[in-house]
Amino acid sequence: MGRRREVLVCGGAAGLAAGGYGLAAAVRGQWPAGAEAVAVPYHAHLWDLLHGQAAGDLLFNWNSGYGAPFLADFFAYLMNPFSWPTALLPRDQGRLAVLLVTLATIGLGTALMTHLLGRLHPGPRPLRALAAVGYGLCAWVLDVGGAAPMWLWGLVSLPLLGLAADWCLRERHWVAGALCVALAWAGNLYTAALATLAAGLLFAVRLFADPRPFRRRVRATGRAVTMATAGVLLASPVLFVAVLAARRAQPESPVDPLGPSGVGAHLARLLPATHGGPRLPDMAIGVFGLLVVCGLPFNRRVRPRERALWCAALVLVAAGFVWTPTLLVWHGPVIPAGGPYRVAFVLSGLLVLAGWVSLAHRPDRLTVLGGAAAVAVLAGLAAGRQPVRPATWVLLAVGGAVLSAALWLLDRRPADRRAHALATWAIGGAVLGNAVWSGSAVLGAAPGDGASPAAVRAGHAALRAAADWPRGRDDPGPHAFTPNDPLLLNGQGGGYFSGYLPTATALLLHDLGAGWTAGGRQTASVTDPVGQALFGVRTHLDGAGPDASPRSFTPVRAAAAPPLVTVLPPGARTETSSVWARQESLLGSQVYDAPLPVPAGGPAPLLHGTSGWSVPSGEEGTVFTATCTPGGTAFFHGVWYRGTVSALGTGFRSDGEQPTTAVPIHRLGTVPADGVVRVTLRSDVVSQVPARPIGCLRAGALEAAVARLTATGATRVEAGGHTVTAALPAGSTGTALLSVPATEGWTCAVDGGRRAAPTPVLGMIGVPLGGGASRIDCAFRPPGLTEGLTVASATAAVLALVAVFARPSRRPTRRPRRDRRRASGDRPLTAGT
Repeated sequence: MGRRREVLVCGGAAGLAAGGYGLAAAVRGQWPAGAEAVAVPYHAHLWDLLHGQAAGDLLFNWNSGYGAPFLADFFAYLMNPFSWPTALLPRDQGRLAVLLVTLATIGLGTALMTHLLGRLHPGPRPLRALAAVGYGLCAWVLDVGGAAPMWLWGLVSLPLLGLAADWCLRERHWVAGALCVALAWAGNLYTAALATLAAGLLFAVRLFADPRPFRRRVRATGRAVTMATAGVLLASPVLFVAVLAARRAQPESPVDPLGPSGVGAHLARLLPATHGGPRLPDMAIGVFGLLVVCGLPFNRRVRPRERALWCAALVLVAAGFVWTPTLLVWHGPVIPAGGPYRVAFVLSGLLVLAGWVSLAHRPDRLTVLGGAAAVAVLAGLAAGRQPVRPATWVLLAVGGAVLSAALWLLDRRPADRRAHALATWAIGGAVLGNAVWSGSAVLGAAPGDGASPAAVRAGHAALRAAADWPRGRDDPGPHAFTPNDPLLLNGQGGGYFSGYLPTATALLLHDLGAGWTAGGRQTASVTDPVGQALFGVRTHLDGAGPDASPRSFTPVRAAAAPPLVTVLPPGARTETSSVWARQESLLGSQVYDAPLPVPAGGPAPLLHGTSGWSVPSGEEGTVFTATCTPGGTAFFHGVWYRGTVSALGTGFRSDGEQPTTAVPIHRLGTVPADGVVRVTLRSDVVSQVPARPIGCLRAGALEAAVARLTATGATRVEAGGHTVTAALPAGSTGTALLSVPATEGWTCAVDGGRRAAPTPVLGMIGVPLGGGASRIDCAFRPPGLTEGLTVASATAAVLALVAVFARPSRRPTRRPRRDRRRASGDRPLTAGT
């Protein structure tokens, strides 16, 4: 009976939290900021993988970055178990799929927190559920976690690891606890590490809060350390692959240290309905949670040692968010560029746990008044801060009054069932009202997504109709909807946004004239004809845009595209003096005129050798001239240039910013009959452009080069999930060049010979053919996967042996049924322990 009641109360808490979030989203009709950019494309790719429609598999992603490792990204973005059933929905229901994942994860995290509160201290189940709802709908979930199902798994990990810590204190379920640790770490390494630190702090507080012999403390600590170690080792495939991928990933953009924000600004984030303003941790857990946790220092029914430990733990964690060095303790060596306070859910969870300690001991009049006074002081310190809204004061005034009265009633009439029910209903209404109002305020402040579902479906259909993989790539082009359009539309492009995007991929695309943002962690497709030929792009979409109508997409066939595997002749040299030279080296032919430009007017630029020109700012504009073959096509590559570019009757805006934003090669127009290309640069600030920013593609040169590559390249190409096989003309010599970034993990064999790592050619995969060959076979295996599987297998064997043969040294004495029911949480608020 007790277990069934516990299941019901945990399920009720899950339903309240998930329903509250869904209601808040429905009230606003708004989507969490960021969900459309990352979560939806990755879930679309998961749908393609599970339905067999993706070109790659779990190990490799042929869609993005012209071929990139995928297992680390799968672990990071799609290991939330609730993501996988989304394959049962139609592919074009990506938004609904992500929303369902979010709701299910919020529900599970809330249910586990409800159960953990009962293990922390017994108390009425309804109040325990309402306290847990404050955790499931904390400000971090509403403002950050709801848009990222991968981070939201941290909401589950914290109470899951807290339950494992509880088993260590009770000296039970060592194997089950290790499995819980493994589940947390496999679901998302990033949030699991944060949750593990918090669970360790919770374990320490509970270990020293209760009087127990030193020997038992040592034994419990040993169980906790070995349990956590075994669980982490069991998740070794995720750990090894992710760590090695992170080492080879493009570094994040530099992050400025935390600026002075003031204590009042941080305290304001504890109040409801606060959002916007400077980037600060989202810590609010609702008025109910705030009121009871602020009353903890005044609650004389809680043992002084326990009060002191909880207050010290909360102050320690909160203070760690204010100073850069202490924040690095949570995040590791680098603060995340996208948000320095992704750890805020940890403090929210600890606030709820500490609040329950006070609530379970039945706050008396002094506790309620002290908590209300502390909340009033917080509000006074936060008054006038930017995040504080009118809704904040309404929720504090109305909610505070209702909740204080309900807590007073529970203290005055603890045995009166009607009074208890009335107070519980009042608290429930206040908790849900606070959550829905705060959630709708946050979601209403989020920027709307511009991608039309009809346009996304049209783009996907257009690419499917033109599909020619693996004979060639079908590239969505520069992203129109999200940074991951190749995943969203199931094409094969250069666009990719990932925390594990390999440096080799980012640098190859950058060196060949593609754009990037986020310091290279977000790449874009090449758009010039030579770059498209180098990557075997046979089709790209034209007319793509966030507001595009279903009929506005036109698949454009390339005039010339070689196969994905070509052959460079023996003795071919590589040149890296300019983007034009690098493209020609990979093409194996000279197709550009790339003269050194001559300053011809305006503020004089300064040439710094091969590093490029410094262009002064000014409205007049600096003029460059270059002489090219008439009839060709002129292109400009400014890389980091910021300003406007005018030439050949056209103009465009260049928004480069070193090192975060690089602009791609841009077409200027046809070279006039006199062969003179005149370019005017009006710089916003002193800007840098390459030494040879102007390249002119000679008429017919690319077509001739592609014809030669086609004649000497692969006669047939087969691509598996993470393999490439190419048949070459018999006796081919030189170097087989795969139009795939040379990321670590590839091995290749020639004519069935011994496998070896390829020889990169300016960042692409190169396979020396020796004296002559007719076939190459290449396969990819993520670095660290073999080692991770080995460690995980050994750990699983140890856990199995422990589960089968280990016997507890002392079995706990079975308590009477009445005591077991009380310990499970089905008892009224007590006046002490």
